[in-house]
Amino acid sequence: MFKWLSLIAGLFYIVLGIVVMIYRFFFTILDPIIAYALGGVFALYGVFRIYRAISQIKKSKDEE
Repeated sequence: MFKWLSLIAGLFYIVLGIVVMIYRFFFTILDPIIAYALGGVFALYGVFRIYRAISQIKKSKDEE
């Protein structure tokens, strides 16, 4: 269950990163450079979580 929740959280972080880059807002108005940097960090973390969740799902299927 945790693996699938991690996959959903990764998708959420990617969407959050895109929203921060487009609207340049995260609890306050951001400068464009900071908005792109923060959005990029969110998106990269989302990709990392998805990669880790997929690798754990594949690993658990191989053990069965």
